[in-house]
Amino acid sequence: EKKYMTLDPVVQEQPPSKQNYQVFQLLSKKKSLGAASQIILKGAERLSKSVAENQENKRQRDFNSELLRLRQHWKLRKVGDKIVGDLSYRSAGSLFPHHGTFEVVKNTDIDLDKKVPEDYCPLDVTIPSDLEGSAYIKVSIQKQDSDIGDLGTVSLFKRPVPKSKPGARHWQTKLEAAQNVLLCKEIFAQLSCEAVQIKSQIPHIVVKNQIICQLFPGLQLSVSLCHSSNDKKSQKTTPEKQRPEDHLYVLEHSLHQMMREVHKQTLSSTLMPHPAAAPFGHKRLRLSGPQAYDKTEITSFQQNDRLLEKIIKQAKHIFLRNRTARTIDSLASRIEDPQIQAHWSNINDVYESSVKVLITSQGYEQICKSIQLQLNIGVEHIRVVHRDGRVIVLSHQEQELQDFLLSQMSQHQIHAVQQLAKVMGWHVLSFGNHMGLGPVESIGNASAITVASPNGEYEIAVRNGPESGSKVMVQFPRSHCKDVIKSDVIQDSKWVHLRGPYKEVQWNKMEGRNFVYKMELLMAALTPCP
Repeated sequence: EKKYMTLDPVVQEQPPSKQNYQVFQLLSKKKSLGAASQIILKGAERLSKSVAENQENKRQRDFNSELLRLRQHWKLRKVGDKIVGDLSYRSAGSLFPHHGTFEVVKNTDIDLDKKVPEDYCPLDVTIPSDLEGSAYIKVSIQKQDSDIGDLGTVSLFKRPVPKSKPGARHWQTKLEAAQNVLLCKEIFAQLSCEAVQIKSQIPHIVVKNQIICQLFPGLQLSVSLCHSSNDKKSQKTTPEKQRPEDHLYVLEHSLHQMMREVHKQTLSSTLMPHPAAAPFGHKRLRLSGPQAYDKTEITSFQQNDRLLEKIIKQAKHIFLRNRTARTIDSLASRIEDPQIQAHWSNINDVYESSVKVLITSQGYEQICKSIQLQLNIGVEHIRVVHRDGRVIVLSHQEQELQDFLLSQMSQHQIHAVQQLAKVMGWHVLSFGNHMGLGPVESIGNASAITVASPNGEYEIAVRNGPESGSKVMVQFPRSHCKDVIKSDVIQDSKWVHLRGPYKEVQWNKMEGRNFVYKMELLMAALTPCP
């Protein structure tokens, strides 16, 4: 039987409607978008994880690099899981018991997703609360108060906060300020300890944050520890009043310098190689017999002034030097004739200064320069060296120096007349720096000189006192005096050539800019023409 292929009729499906086609298309798009979104979300998650890891690594790298910079300037050590630093001066020789430690922490206060400020630093330091803020040692010289009830309540003045150096880290400024507070506390603690231990005629007073020491009668030295914290509440409760600037920055700097010298001595005495059974020093300290030092000499070697004693000596010297300068300036501004000039030396010691005082007359500096004084200002005395080598020691009293200078200015006028007489050809008959005739001077003694004209006809007598002033008298020949009474006893004509009585010159009415110029005019008028 032969088989043939047969075709059965197939029922054709009805074409989908337009609405079903749109739903199908929407579902397919939704499925495609869901798959694409999943891919994008997974990629974004991987990217966010990578960015977070990079930021964390960058933060860790910045912290490590900043920590490396910190280690270049400060001593650090790791205690457990903390990084601790040292602020103290123990490595430099300090024996202050304060621990002076600070902690290094990460700065996590800022959100790195936002804009990072320019002054951001991934590292921060935590310092003790008692070392926060700023501090300084205020040193001032004050008049002594009769009431000591207000001691210890020093009204401070605001010291401007030092600006940080360009490029400096904020932790560097913070640590330097804390270290300065620690050093100021060490200095004040050392001074307070010495003020209690030192036995003086007038005991030193230590009250709260202030030390009072007696310099001279009616004058005291005040050393105060001024510490202002950054706490806003404390600033509101203790407002600071602005006072006149009476702080001596020189003495504050000297305190810091001497404290570092103490550190250096402590360090050198413990680290330097030294004999085990004998003191380290001069060989004669370890010898015995006639060539060795005796007890007095050894004691003199071991006597060293303490920190408080040194600062008291420096304060006395500064006060005495300032008062000497003020006394000289007041005399120079008050007295125009003669002129007084002061030439201060640029090379001075902390306990001694020198000034050269010249007393001159304007226009006659070359011939009138006999008064030249060298004032060596010490701690409690002023040593005056004259041009001829004479030495006078003055005390710290201001009136004593003023009286001495006034006496020297009075003597200068007489010395000027003596030098002028030599130039004008006049003869010096008598000269004296200390005259016992005439009214008694309350300041020093009066000086006098008598000169005669070249031909001997005229004579000028000058008396000058520090308080009475100048008095000039001229003696004329008898032939020029009309009111001379004729005597029946003296009949010879040769007695007529003798000089007659003295007549006082109205010195205030004479023309001239100063005393020497007036004297030159008077001598020129009485000098006979050739």
